[in-house]
Amino acid sequence: MYNHFDKVDWKEFFLDEICNINSGVRLTKANMNEGKMPFIGATNSNNGITNFVSNTNKSLDKNVLGVNYNGSVVENFYHPYECIFSDDVKRISFKDDEGQNKYCYLFLKQMILKQKEKYRYAYKFNGDRMARQKIMMPVDENNAINYVAIEKFIKAKEMNLIVNIIENLGGYNHE
Repeated sequence: MYNHFDKVDWKEFFLDEICNINSGVRLTKANMNEGKMPFIGATNSNNGITNFVSNTNKSLDKNVLGVNYNGSVVENFYHPYECIFSDDVKRISFKDDEGQNKYCYLFLKQMILKQKEKYRYAYKFNGDRMARQKIMMPVDENNAINYVAIEKFIKAKEMNLIVNIIENLGGYNHE
């Protein structure tokens, strides 16, 4: 597979330089009303969804990463759909409109996950540390994040996975 990052420079950014970081809102089990709205909690499974509720609050959001800073720390999931977020989960979105798409968020997800080991024990991944966490991102000749390269890279990875799945099912022969 062609590597779109062969000739791309990288630069370190503080997360709060390139992203908006917004809090979730506390919603106790006792106050949850059953419904169809995904409720995002600090878990490492089910795309972060811990319940479905009819509640709503100021954490209502979509097209963001939900990043855990309690529970399963540093785990994060992309949420293209409307949902509400626990107070244990930060809502991360790119400041630049060009980065506000599935592919760029899936890339950012992996860059954040690379920090997991750092926060494994007593070193808490709180809001301040999240904001000042350094993240490596590919940049263009102006030292701006190269969202085009990120999208091409993730789309190529996605296509490669799809082709592998089809080949493993025996439904595709490219010879």
